[in-house]
Amino acid sequence: MKFTLIIDKDKDEEVVATVHERSALVGEIEALILKHSGSDRIPGYTEDDIKMLTVSEIECVTVLDGKTYAIDSRNQRYRLKLRLYELEQQLPSSFIRINKSTLANESRLDRFAVTYAGSVDAVFKCGYREYVSRRCFAQIKRRFAAK
Repeated sequence: MKFTLIIDKDKDEEVVATVHERSALVGEIEALILKHSGSDRIPGYTEDDIKMLTVSEIECVTVLDGKTYAIDSRNQRYRLKLRLYELEQQLPSSFIRINKSTLANESRLDRFAVTYAGSVDAVFKCGYREYVSRRCFAQIKRRFAAK
């Protein structure tokens, strides 16, 4: 299989795949491309304004008091209009679930810290900490072991 990427800002974006037959992988690629809106930004709301958050600057997305928030690289909270499950479908695969109510940007994770009680916290580069559930930690360990 060959892969070619051509970056040309003057042309419309187009994805062309030449395959021998339709497969599960082809279906996944097609769904991913059709789902992508062409934007890597999400509107975040504060009391005073709206900021377009770049996905790469989001440390994590979490639910607090029934509302969805994005925490950015400066440890600022922005309210999001989408639900967590909707964001999980839209965000890239670098966002991993670390507990029932939090998605973490894998590239913004600094480390995992063990607490005195024996639980594990995810520590982000901005300093924000969020607990990691045992079930999710087992999946994270398998994911990192596969790399």
